[in-house]
Order: sequence, then structure tokens, then C-alpha cells
Amino acid sequence: MNKKNIAILGSTGSIGTQALDVVRAFPESFEVAVLACRGNADLLIQQAIEFKPKQVVILQEESYAVVKESLKNQAIEVLSGEQALCEVVTLDEIDVVLNAIVGAAGLKPTVKAIEHGKDIALANKETLVVAGQLIMDLAKKHNVKILPVDSEHSAIFQCLTGEEENPIEKIYLTASGGPFRGKDAEFLKGISKEQALKHPNWAMGAKITIDSASLMNKGLEVIEAKWLFDLEVEQIDVIVHPQSIVHSLVQFQDGSIKAQLGLPDMKLPIQYALTYPKRFKNQFERFDFMNYPNLTFEKPDLGTFRNLELAYTALKNGGNQPCILNAANEIAVAAFLNDEISFLGMSELIEETICHVAYKNNPTLTDCFESDAESRRVAQDLTHKIHKRKLY
Repeated sequence: MNKKNIAILGSTGSIGTQALDVVRAFPESFEVAVLACRGNADLLIQQAIEFKPKQVVILQEESYAVVKESLKNQAIEVLSGEQALCEVVTLDEIDVVLNAIVGAAGLKPTVKAIEHGKDIALANKETLVVAGQLIMDLAKKHNVKILPVDSEHSAIFQCLTGEEENPIEKIYLTASGGPFRGKDAEFLKGISKEQALKHPNWAMGAKITIDSASLMNKGLEVIEAKWLFDLEVEQIDVIVHPQSIVHSLVQFQDGSIKAQLGLPDMKLPIQYALTYPKRFKNQFERFDFMNYPNLTFEKPDLGTFRNLELAYTALKNGGNQPCILNAANEIAVAAFLNDEISFLGMSELIEETICHVAYKNNPTLTDCFESDAESRRVAQDLTHKIHKRKLY
């Protein structure tokens, strides 16, 4: 395999740091061309000194001077801001853009990278939630591969390899159930952010961990799966699998089911996206069936964890509604982490926002950006009203 030049967006987050572990393991196969992050200047500086990319980008412009000064003796161009992020992914030498930015902020650089013919290793599910049809059409136009990095979508992708002539009957996305699996709404009324941030199986950033606890993460994955694998809503099911060993399953029209199994470790799907279509031998811990004698499955509780149901509804309604859902959720999670609304209040805020923002049937990319901005304004305003009611 020829050496691949990689741009890692979100290099200081959970996915980004594990991607760099993969690069360390295969230095003869990968070169880091670009590193980018939101605001963790100290870690970005360490990464830049070790991997010596051509360019680094820090989105928070107030941190630019610190990064610039620290790397002044390195042959590295230091940039800041959203525009710079969109420009660096167009570098001629880049082969793959690993997009691990959290939230809708990952959409614009994905569009730019696709337009310049770069394959996308996609960990930023919001790209397809906000503008799924537009992104997949753009990728087809530019003959670009979208390689899923989320463990569930990577599992589906792996199960479909060699099955191009065989139609999918259904896919099953597995969910751990998060820290509150089996709890009822009465219990969830009083939980704290500290409780919600304790995921039983995965180590992730705060936003994704809260999404997992509320099952919104699975809702976003349902929407992402629809676009990645060209499915109807009825073909996508969610099952709760507390052990997080079966990462997802595909059922074909003859009734056969394929599943991809492994330990809950994101390095494997990251590596597969970067080495595809090859599999490289690695030193990752191997799964032992004797350590997991019981693998269990159950239905998600949509009545208690309403975010998953809201995501299904948004997908069925189509148009810009998934975009509204995503933007409202980002505001809701931030408000919960800031003690402005309750855990269950996140669902209420998202539902109210969807009701307040104008529906658009066939949104353009510009429509998506406008809907995202409007939804954030509406959700923020509703958050202030909810918080004020709580205080008085």
C-alpha cells in the first residue's frame, strides 16, 4: 500500500488521539499532513512537534498566538479559524480527511474536501444528519469514498463487503443503553451531569457521552445509516446490547444475518477506514469469548428515552427536520452540561425547537446552514425561558 497522507480534523479529541495511535503503529503507511482542533492548544502543539504536519489549524482564534509561538522553530504553518479549516483539506498531497470534529461544524470542511476529491473517513455523523442527501450526491459526483469510522457504521460497512449484489433487508444498530439503561422517567428527573458522563463501556468526549446517555447518539446514527447505506427508515432498527461486543448487524433478503464483533475499542474501525480495503495486522487486544459468556439484547425504551423517537420522526419527515433536530440537540446538551435544563428537559427543548423552526422540503446546502443557525437561535431562546422558569 502506498503511503497515505492524512488530515485529522479534531486531532485532540477521543477519535483524533486514537487515530494518531494508529499512525504511530504504521509509520511506513501513513503521514500526517494536517492537524486541526477546536481549542486544546497544548495537546495540538505536542502532536505537531511529534508528527510534523505541513499545517495545523486551531479553530479558537484566541489560542492562535500560543500555538504560533510554540511552533515557530518548526517547519509548520499555523492557521486559525473556520475558513482556514476549509482551506487546508484541499491540499494536493492529502489522500484522506479524517473528520472527527464534534457537531455540525464538521459539515463545511467535509464539503470542501469532497469537492477536491479527497476520500473521507467520517467520524462526524452530524455531516450526514444535517445534509445527508447532498453529501452523498456530492461524493458520487466527485468519485469520493465515504468510509465510516463510527463503530456501528463501520460494522455495517464491513458486513457488506463482498455483498454488493445482495440487497439489504434490514440493519440492526446496537446501543449499549448508556448509564441509565432500565431506568424510568421518574429516576431520570433528578440525575446530574456527573452521572450522565459515566458511560459504562466507552471513553468519549462530553457531548457524545451525553448523547449516548439520552440515546440521541443512536438517533443520529440511524439518520447517518440511512444515507450511508441508501436505506428506508423501516429498514433500520436499534437494539440495546449492554456488552458492546456486537457492533451492528445486517440482515439480507434470504434471512441470513451477518454481525461484526470486537472489544469496545475505536482504534479498530479507525484503522479499517484508513487502510481500506486492506486489513493490517496489529497488536490490539483480542476478543475472548470466555470473558463474555452471555451476550444479551433488548428493545430500547422509546417512551423514556424520547430522543431516539424524535430522531426517527425527523428522519421520516425529512427535509430540514434532521438538521433542526441536530442543532437543537447541540444547544440542549450544552445547556444540560451548564445546569440550565434537566436531563429530560433536553427532549422537551428539541421537540419545541422543531415546532418553532420553518420546515423546508428539499433543502439546499445554503438552506441547511440557515436552518442550523435559526434552530440554534430558537433553541437558545427557549433555553433561557426554561431556565428562567426554573429560577422563579
